[in-house]
Amino acid sequence: MRVLIADPISKKGIELLSKYCQVDVKTGLSKESLLEIIPLYDALIVRSETKVDRDVIFAGSKLKIIGRAGVGVDNIDVNAATERGIIVVNAPEGNTISACEHTFALMLSLARNIPSANYSLKRGEWKRKEFTGVELYGKTLGVIGLGRIGLAVSQRALSFGMEVIGYDPYIVGERITEMGIKPVSLDELYSRSDFITVHTPLNADTKDFINKDAFLKMKQGVRIINCARGGIINERDLIWAIEEGIVAGAGIDVFEKEPPPADSLILQNDKIIVTPHLGASTVEAQERVAQIVVEDVIRLLNGEPVRNGVNIGSIRNPEIFPFIKLGELLGKFAAQVGDTPVSSIDIIYSGNITKFDCSPVTASIIAGVLQQGLTVPVNIVNALLVARQRGISVSEKRLSETEGFENLLTVELNGKVKVSGTLLENKEARLIKYNNYYLNVDFSDNMLLTEHIDVPGIIGKIGTILGIKNINIAFMQVGRSENDAVMILAIDSPVDDEIIEEIKKIENIKLVRRISLGLKKTEED
Repeated sequence: MRVLIADPISKKGIELLSKYCQVDVKTGLSKESLLEIIPLYDALIVRSETKVDRDVIFAGSKLKIIGRAGVGVDNIDVNAATERGIIVVNAPEGNTISACEHTFALMLSLARNIPSANYSLKRGEWKRKEFTGVELYGKTLGVIGLGRIGLAVSQRALSFGMEVIGYDPYIVGERITEMGIKPVSLDELYSRSDFITVHTPLNADTKDFINKDAFLKMKQGVRIINCARGGIINERDLIWAIEEGIVAGAGIDVFEKEPPPADSLILQNDKIIVTPHLGASTVEAQERVAQIVVEDVIRLLNGEPVRNGVNIGSIRNPEIFPFIKLGELLGKFAAQVGDTPVSSIDIIYSGNITKFDCSPVTASIIAGVLQQGLTVPVNIVNALLVARQRGISVSEKRLSETEGFENLLTVELNGKVKVSGTLLENKEARLIKYNNYYLNVDFSDNMLLTEHIDVPGIIGKIGTILGIKNINIAFMQVGRSENDAVMILAIDSPVDDEIIEEIKKIENIKLVRRISLGLKKTEED
């Protein structure tokens, strides 16, 4: 695997990654230069400087993963990456402490006029009365966005003796109440807060979120901090609110355009403290985010699920990992046995697995099914999208009981072909049932399945044909149901069309299917 690091990251992260693959560090690339070299790379790691747009993503013909050494991914076209089946990962926890502490640095600087006092004193002035500030103790802090950083800020504010009220439409009120934060409506937050800090992503819903209408609802003399993303606070409206006396001051670390132009009104206003996007700029945070992203790239290299996927969800519980592989194998097997095209995929989870978030397993099943016969790349990232685009219905059902197994995973295609699998104690995947036939089959790279009337001589005739063609049989399993039987063979090499046609000519044979699961290829990759 070849990895391009296009923005500066911690040397420790680079050293760790270099143990597993070839790493090229090329920072400050123009878009044209990036487009020229990106086809050479399997992975791309960036911070916020490099823009990974649709052009770059579709030019990266070998790209499997894009890592953002930080939290926000607004410089990456995640939708385009999903279309291409490229995993996007970030480091959601890596800079939490640094961003939280920088928020407090700006909040305290605003409260105590530290930058202005520092500048004045160094000019030889002694104006103590002019720089009289306010305490944080007893003040009300309004926190917009109660994710990791918002909660960390809230916890520290409580230790300062502040009253903390919060607004986040995606967080259950009971959860934050237990932490000492009072959930309130946005209007109540505006009207009550002495300080307001913003900790939301920048998207269509949050662009210009704090604007003139919002400022008009705020308490006179409020102070505002933004260490999240530029554009959440409308900069022109902020200047207006300061001039009208609504806002006493602001601490701004992020801007609508970075770097802001020299004539920016934000930079020229003495009541606004500014820093050049330093929220995550600590030695510790940079080492942490680099390590988190690099570890996910290494996981992908080793064929393991990533932990911090943006477009596939974070997979935190390692117990789900082997089920992801089982799901893909069942999907591949069912698709190669069944008829095409696939119009429906029905999935049943039974047993202890129902306690977990099974969405990555569902995605792996769909990917396994759709990998057969499609020219576009399909994997766990874009499987659901591809299924929707092709009008394939997907359903899930959960059952607490299983047919004698701790866990059972069942996949049914078009209401006709049904396969079930489980994991043994050593996490080895097994095919347990095919339609109405009970089995105990170890998945193999090359397999052959036949359905036939249960009469003597069938197995011997098939074995003879394979022997003549010098194809060795690794194992055989037969399942029986009334007068019919199914036989599954693991073979050392794939069978060609000529062999399939010869087996079909055997009397009492109903169905012949060859199955290739790509296991050897996966191991080599």
